[in-house]
Amino acid sequence: MPPQKSSLVAQSNTPTPRVAILVDTSTSWGRRIIQGVSSYVRKHGPWQLFLEARGMEERLRVPEGWQGDGVIARVNSLPMLKELQALHVPTVNVSGIRLGREIFPQVTTNVTDAGNLALAHFFERGFKNFAYFSVLGVSYVGTQKDAFVQAVRASGHSCSVYSVKAQSGAEPNWNLNLTRLGEWIKELPKPVGILTWNASGGREILYACHLAGLLVPEEVAVLSGSDDDVLCEHLHPPLSGIFVDAEQIGHAAAALLHRLMQGRSAPTKPTLISPLGVVTRQSTDTLAMHDRKLIKAISFIRKNAARPIQVSDVTRHAGLSRRVLERRFMQILERSPASEIRRVHLERARRLLLETKLSIPEVAEASGYGSPEYLANAFKSHTGKTPLEYRKTIRS
Repeated sequence: MPPQKSSLVAQSNTPTPRVAILVDTSTSWGRRIIQGVSSYVRKHGPWQLFLEARGMEERLRVPEGWQGDGVIARVNSLPMLKELQALHVPTVNVSGIRLGREIFPQVTTNVTDAGNLALAHFFERGFKNFAYFSVLGVSYVGTQKDAFVQAVRASGHSCSVYSVKAQSGAEPNWNLNLTRLGEWIKELPKPVGILTWNASGGREILYACHLAGLLVPEEVAVLSGSDDDVLCEHLHPPLSGIFVDAEQIGHAAAALLHRLMQGRSAPTKPTLISPLGVVTRQSTDTLAMHDRKLIKAISFIRKNAARPIQVSDVTRHAGLSRRVLERRFMQILERSPASEIRRVHLERARRLLLETKLSIPEVAEASGYGSPEYLANAFKSHTGKTPLEYRKTIRS
């Protein structure tokens, strides 16, 4: 018994780490970073967390004289980098911004995966024409742009790029010449899928299309490279966005900081977290094709994502023979009707696992699978994880 008592006394005398979180609280990304850190602390803390309400491009800094043990920060400028260096405490950077030689270990989004995900999203809707709306002088925007352009070219297509000066950070200037932007969009072959870095860039594309008399999403589908529920939901039309796994970034950053505060070494390479998927809203909710029979078939598959359907059900609804249907699918979408059915069912299952608390059998029933076993086999074949493992991973 005495050893247990002395152990408890020693534990109670251990100082609680003091950690500053220097990320904005005005975006979904920043708030989810904080949630991820808090999730880690609940399991491995306690820590004393220091953070304040801040906007995206406000100056983030610790108060003069602050005594702390670690920092998790969106390091977005050289002055901020130098201030954090002067603290001489372990620091983890959750930004993809490059400021020359990286000083702090990074945990950030895999923008290459984000570019590939965007292209897959457009491909699923039948798009063959692509463009990227960029801002100048921002390294991480350039990285995503390059990844998207490279992915498009690797698929045998071309990608047009339009770049403007940033007002601050990666935010386009509110006085952007929308007429000129609209002229660029008008010259693009239609229908076209346009990826932008963030919701603010997507907003400018939507406004330019409206001014130019272009239909969204029928002629121009617009996708934000990061989803912000407030900004994206309240645009007209609502803007689709890539769901960056900011909670996992925050969780992994906290785990890494914990290691550093224990005196362990930092990794030599950045930790890159892949995005979880695309939140589809009206700005990309279309089918970029002119074959009405094929549109009818694909719409039928998507409307029946919760039901177990067969290719024969699709052929009857579309009024085509199986052979003709399969030929049209391969010509335009480069995949078979059966693979499209599997893709739609799997995507619905993935979203239910991510967004609901339904049990695995309930998810299987609500996503067109006949049994939990069938869902588990299909899910593991595609993702390498069982449905339960996938849910635990994304909620970790």
